[in-house]
Amino acid sequence: MLGRGVNEALVAMRPAELWGGVLPHLVQADLRIANLECALTTHTHQWTRTRKMFHFRADPSAVKALQAARIDACSLANNHTLDYGERGLIDTLHTLKAAGISYAGAGANASEAAQPTLVEVQGINTYRVALIAFTDNEPDFAAQSARPGTNFMEASLDQTSLARVSTAIGEARAMGADLVVFSNHWGGNFIQRPSHRFRDFAKRVIELGADIYYGHSAHICQGIELHRGKPILYDTGNLIDDYAVDPVLRNDRSCLYRISFGGNCLQRIELVPLTLSFARVDLARGEEFEAICMRMIKLCSELGTALVRRKDRLVWERS
Repeated sequence: MLGRGVNEALVAMRPAELWGGVLPHLVQADLRIANLECALTTHTHQWTRTRKMFHFRADPSAVKALQAARIDACSLANNHTLDYGERGLIDTLHTLKAAGISYAGAGANASEAAQPTLVEVQGINTYRVALIAFTDNEPDFAAQSARPGTNFMEASLDQTSLARVSTAIGEARAMGADLVVFSNHWGGNFIQRPSHRFRDFAKRVIELGADIYYGHSAHICQGIELHRGKPILYDTGNLIDDYAVDPVLRNDRSCLYRISFGGNCLQRIELVPLTLSFARVDLARGEEFEAICMRMIKLCSELGTALVRRKDRLVWERS
């Protein structure tokens, strides 16, 4: 979330400063995907169609922070993309496109909002990763046939929802995707564990062909579950923000999620513990590191995923 206080802090910071010691980890990755939870716009008129407590906006120049972290693709399917109305959304799309950052989950109409985005990873062979993004937050933000908005869908096992999931994954494969990432901004804030309903839905998404389930919205990390050999990241917590800290749930503790595939086969999951301060993220140390490790080992164990400590991170590795 680059808006509000982060946007103000960026005036006196180099964009790379936001990322602290996390930046080398980001640079090492083949591909970087994030949820962008604010509008990038100079438009100052807030969303007024329905009551909303928080409105997040950053100047378009804040996109330099994403570029500094080498973010390749952003999910825009969330409850803040239209905080500054349809104009704010359209400005965000133009800003990301001009910066060379792909996006999914919002668009100028419902068809565009549902469209997967395809990112190519260059190596010995070209590898294509598709990002699909949905949200069950803010139904009034939903894109219509002739109105900009988000790719809204209830996380449900009803046939209509599952058909939309299947269609989106099918479109991604038809575009040539070797790997499909299914992003979902779902559920409420500060939920420590996914509900049985969410777990059932996430498993069906994997069964329908997604390779990674990438969840966010709770503002705290939840456990990881493996289903049919594919990772379900129920909630990946926060990364950059200016949020108040809950003294019990500690939303200032998070993780960087590093997922390694060989072809279509999951090889390794790494969690790098992080601490968040105002408009900055850094690697967790000392007691903070220990607390994050203990919590994530416990939450993942409850879902049948065994993490082991390896120096500065937690690791699951295919045996």
